[in-house]
Formats: sequence, C-alpha cells, structure tokens
Amino acid sequence: MNITKNNIDALNAIVTVEISKSDYTTKVEKKLADYKKNATIPGFRKGAVPMSLINKQYGKAILLDEVNKLLQDNLNKYLAQEKLDILGNPLPKVTEDFNWDVEDYKFEFELGLAPEFSIDLSAKNDLVLYKIVANDKMLNDQVARIQKQYGKLIAKDTVEEGNDVSGIFANEEKAINNRTTLSLDVFADKKTANNFIGKKVGDVVTLQTKGLFDDDHKLMDFLGVGHDDVHGLDIEVTFTIDEVTTHEPAVLDQELFDKLFGPKAVTSVDELKAKIKEDAEKQFEQQSDQKFLNDVTEFLIANTKFGLPSEFLKKWIQTAGENPLSADEAEAEYIKSENGLRYQLIEGKIIAENNLQITFEDLKTFTSDVIKKQMAQFGQMNPTDEDVQGIVARVMSNQDEVKRLSEQVMSQKMLNLFKEKVKAKSKEVSYDDFIKAMYGEI
Repeated sequence: MNITKNNIDALNAIVTVEISKSDYTTKVEKKLADYKKNATIPGFRKGAVPMSLINKQYGKAILLDEVNKLLQDNLNKYLAQEKLDILGNPLPKVTEDFNWDVEDYKFEFELGLAPEFSIDLSAKNDLVLYKIVANDKMLNDQVARIQKQYGKLIAKDTVEEGNDVSGIFANEEKAINNRTTLSLDVFADKKTANNFIGKKVGDVVTLQTKGLFDDDHKLMDFLGVGHDDVHGLDIEVTFTIDEVTTHEPAVLDQELFDKLFGPKAVTSVDELKAKIKEDAEKQFEQQSDQKFLNDVTEFLIANTKFGLPSEFLKKWIQTAGENPLSADEAEAEYIKSENGLRYQLIEGKIIAENNLQITFEDLKTFTSDVIKKQMAQFGQMNPTDEDVQGIVARVMSNQDEVKRLSEQVMSQKMLNLFKEKVKAKSKEVSYDDFIKAMYGEI
C-alpha cells in the first residue's frame, strides 16, 4: 500500500491511497473461507459448497468491504502519523468509471487544511472592562423596594400620589396587550403621573410612548415589546386600571434584617446597604465579565486574519449532516457558521499556546461552588460539605452535565487569561450606563 499527499495550496491537499492485490488478498480469502464453512445453499451440504460458487455469490461484496476497511484504517493512521490538522473530514473524489474488476486500486481524497496564523492578545484595541458600581440612588431604591415588598399591601378605589397601579397597556395596531404593575414615579415627568391621580378601577388613561420613561428600554418590560422596537417608538397606548394599591412600608428593624439575611448578620441600615451593595456588585461583575468575553471574542475574530478552505468546507457541509444539502443551502450554512469556525480555531490555538487545561479538581471545585450558590438561593446558607459533595458526585456522573460544566470552566479560564493579557481600558460605571454600553448607546 502506498499513500502520498499533494499540496494544492496552503489550505487544500489531495491524498492518494494506492491499494494492491497483495494488501487485501489474504483478508478476502479468509473471509471467503469462513463463508464456505457456514454457507447453506440448496443442493450442497453445509461446508461442502464449491469455492467457485462462494466466490461468485459473495466475492465482490467481500472484496469491496475489505478494501474499504483497509482504505479507512490506513487513511486515518496516515493522517495521525503525519499530524495533519484538517478541517471537516476527507472527501473522496468521485470517479465515474471506477473499475472494481482490476486487481490494484487508486483512491483520492480532498483535504481541507487548518490555516497557520498567530494571535496577539496584547495588540492595541478599544476594548473596555467595565466595573459596575451600585450607587447611592440604586441602594436607596433597593431599600425602598425591600420596605415595600415586606410591608403591608392595602387595596384602594382611587389613585393617589405614591400608589401603585396595575392594569393593561394596549395598542391594537402594534398588537400590544401587556398586564403590568407600575408606581407613578416611574414616568419621566410628573405631568404623566398626574393623569392617573383621581382615577378609579376600570378607568382608562391614554398615553404617548415617546418620552414616557427616562429610558426607552423600560418600554420592553412595561409594554412587552422587543428591543428593536423601543427606540423612537411614538404611538398612543391605553392603560386600563384594574387594581390600585398602596403600601405601608416595613420598619427597618432587626426582625426584618434577620428575615432577610439570618440572625444578626445585619444589624443596621448602613450594614443593610453595604450588604445590598456587595451582593449587587457580585452579580454585576458576572454581567461585566460576560460582555468583556463577548467583546474580546468579536475583536479576535475581526483582527486575527487567516484564510479558510472555503470551497472544500462548502462541499463538506453538503454531506456532513443527516440529510444532504444543495450547493445553495451549503453556501448559506457556511456563511452563517464561518465566524463560529474561525473562533473555534482561534480558541483552540489560545488554549494550546497557554496550556489551558481542565483538571478533575478544577471541575469538582467549580461544581461545588455552583451547587452552594443554588442552595443559598433556596435558603440553605450553610450546607454541610458532605451534602454538597454528595450532590457533586451525582452531577458528575452525568456526562452531559460534565460536558456543560467543563465548557463553563474553560470559559472562566479564557476570561482570566484575557483579563491578564488583553490591554483593555478599565471604566467604572453605574448599572444604567452599563446597560447603555451593552446596546452601543454610549
């Protein structure tokens, strides 16, 4: 057997596999002999069927099977031995007049080769790593929400200043029909809030969406519309009041603090605000990290230049799925997936060059932390190590969960690497300004 490779260019190659009669004869003869021992053909005793008849009936099928096995096994070994970094799988070149009646065979396969490229994580960029701070306004608002949530709810017939109103925002043309609850101070100006004063359950208030709130994104929640629809939305909506309530705020005392955080964990309003700030900024850090990871990913895709064997990949896409695709369908799929493929190659190179590996202890520690956070959400603030490790063992016995968690661990390792090596600008912002940055508005 002889295997050779001919490079067409830096990204494409042809591998030729030549199989001679001596490569497969012994295997074919052995398989025919096995068939002869067990063949049951009318007119002959079992095991006494003439070899010529066995060969005539089964020979061609056995030949094809053994040659294909040889072909695949040796092609895979060759790719591994030569350490060829290929994309997709080898594609056999179709030969219309291939002749199985000769004794020696030649097969050709197209290869798409992974490109050579370099990555400079410290390259000049305009990336920003945001530090989101919980400002005084946010802390005071959160304290007020806690007092409201744990206070006494009182139903009313008529809207007065400081009340909450529940009802349905509607606009038939835009298919808006969204029930919500809002406080009158949510509106951008006091004049709008005054439209509700004196109204009763069942009354309808007509409003214009333009300038209704200080941030158009609030239309997403209150009207139930998508992000793409909120900017510049200028329509008339109705709000039908179906409930009016007021709250008697909860007293900020030790009983409330204990209910929120456990006995004596918080003992004053200042400590309450400090706790709220700590918890909020931990959550904000996760959001900031995710944006930074996304921004670095987009930067690397845009600035790491290399070619791809696009025509090969389009042909491979046509045959890679359960159902064959047309050339046009494969073209569309390639366009849709190209950036994902580029980042896979970039990510793989970063992982290899920086020796990022996931150990069993990494995975176990990460899983333990996830479980503890989940238990805390359900009020189990101090679970025993035995309880946690029991859950960890069950989770890690599920291969799908292990794969999902491994991806999260690697994502965290990539994030840590980017924070260390990518020269991004640090910027301290409020949460509102961060949301604007998320949508490219600052």
